[in-house]
Amino acid sequence: MTCTIIQWYAKAAAHYLCAEFYIEACGDANDVLVIDRVSMEMTLAGFRDIPLSGVTKSICGIMGTIRLVAGMYLIVIIKKRKVGNLFGHTVWKAVEFDLLSYKKTVLHLTENQMQDNKTFLSMITSVLNTDGFYFCTDYDLTHTQQRLANTSPDFQEMSLLERADQRFVWNGSLLRDFLAQPEMGCARPLPCSTVIMMKPCSINGKIFEWILISRRSCFRAGVRYYVRGIDSEGHAANFVETEQIVQYSNGRASFVQTRGSMPFFWSQRPNLKYKPKPQISSTTNHLDGFQRHFDSQVLIYGKQVILNLVNQKGSELPLEQTFAKLVNSMESGMIKYIAFDFHKECSKMRWHRLQLLVDAVAEMQDEFGYVSFLSSDGKVVVQQTGVFRSNCMDCLDRTNVVQSLLARRALQSQLQRMGVLHVGQKIEEQAEFEKIYKNAWADNANACAKQYAGTGALKTDFTRTGRRTQWGLVMDGWNSMIRYYKNNFSDGFRQDSIDLFLGNYSVDEMEILTPLQLQKDWKFLTLPIIMLVAFSMCIILTCMTAETVAYVLFWAVAGVVTATVILLNGKEFVNVPKLVQKEKMD
Repeated sequence: MTCTIIQWYAKAAAHYLCAEFYIEACGDANDVLVIDRVSMEMTLAGFRDIPLSGVTKSICGIMGTIRLVAGMYLIVIIKKRKVGNLFGHTVWKAVEFDLLSYKKTVLHLTENQMQDNKTFLSMITSVLNTDGFYFCTDYDLTHTQQRLANTSPDFQEMSLLERADQRFVWNGSLLRDFLAQPEMGCARPLPCSTVIMMKPCSINGKIFEWILISRRSCFRAGVRYYVRGIDSEGHAANFVETEQIVQYSNGRASFVQTRGSMPFFWSQRPNLKYKPKPQISSTTNHLDGFQRHFDSQVLIYGKQVILNLVNQKGSELPLEQTFAKLVNSMESGMIKYIAFDFHKECSKMRWHRLQLLVDAVAEMQDEFGYVSFLSSDGKVVVQQTGVFRSNCMDCLDRTNVVQSLLARRALQSQLQRMGVLHVGQKIEEQAEFEKIYKNAWADNANACAKQYAGTGALKTDFTRTGRRTQWGLVMDGWNSMIRYYKNNFSDGFRQDSIDLFLGNYSVDEMEILTPLQLQKDWKFLTLPIIMLVAFSMCIILTCMTAETVAYVLFWAVAGVVTATVILLNGKEFVNVPKLVQKEKMD
């Protein structure tokens, strides 16, 4: 059984024979990558070594390999969609995948092993079905314009697989077996990112390109309530690098911002309550991980202006105080901390007050400049010397609103400098482009939110229209209810899926008992059934004659007592990860 890729970016085919996969690269490559399905060894062979017989399957590229209970699987892209062109390079979105088993049969597995393998396959499939895997055959999507402009000639000669920013390569673990054959053009790094490729835009009759790219880190990746804060290496949960690029004539500029969970050790485990109380670790050295996080951020991006948008009262207040205390303890001139109580300032639909924050940081934004401003000869004219690192609790809704406002201010300056906007003109006055701009940032918010929280973002009505609407409040309520359900009853599976996909958990095919076979405590099924029966009996008996009042009271008390016991033991009734590492669970 053999798979041969004929041309991965335009046309591909796979042949199925007995003992090997044959991967034929595209273009002028003279070699074929041969994968032995028994020994799993990878070697290079010539075209003449490809068997003439076999079943052919069209594919678009290789995602990588993964070991499950049944053995190794080759993950391939079988359908892609063109998103657009980035400086003449075609950007594709991977939209459909297939998992090809190295083993020809699963008859060697026990019934439990077959069930576990099926579950693991569904986990991998659920991650692959996440909306946001993009790739380019001849351009590096994992680096910003400034990082690419500042690289050495040797770096430019490296393959995309070798030089990719590992923070954003979600299939990095899957590609580990292909690192020995980087010259094969069929295995590509795929960032899990929101890439919004805009059609050419026009202001004052001048056509320019405007692109928004968000790169989501695969370090400390996971879902909303199970992955908060940082890990021991200083990687923050839900870290996203967002780059806004504009190109007109021979000029190009970009503006970079980041977002990420508050970088110290805290958690917020689901427990059936609408908003679980955040817990700050009392046994961990926060400053060590905090220092590592910002040492890395300063090295990559330069100066840091932290915009902490959490509430400065209630359960969020201790988090804000801890963040401020840690920044002050570092005594670093490279880091500035600004707390802005988003909900308080914008309460009662006072969304115009966000301008207070934009004005407060305007001088710092001017000091940082743009990521890069490239002239016709490709040289960097202006460097961006720092970034705004925004966060709220989830780094989703409030964060995206503020980032869109700062990005608009940067774009205003860039377009004026390029001559697209006349002096005194504002982007807000350009109705056609303003609509494109707002919708793109709202789509960016939705994509980031779906990957982390399981639903679209909140407050996108403001991002799309510039004002808060009653319908927007209704939709926020609906999304909040869906988030509540997913966070409590399906996110354990989603977290396990991400950990398996990223290689944080490795399947041992020789292992008889996997964590998936661990059973819930008897209370998990018994108490909910009792509660449902009790409340059902209340409803039924209420519709009957008056003599049933005593029975109604009995079942009502039984239902209330059972519901109280469930709420008091809420953590035992939510869908928890089974494969997750201990550090993520703390």
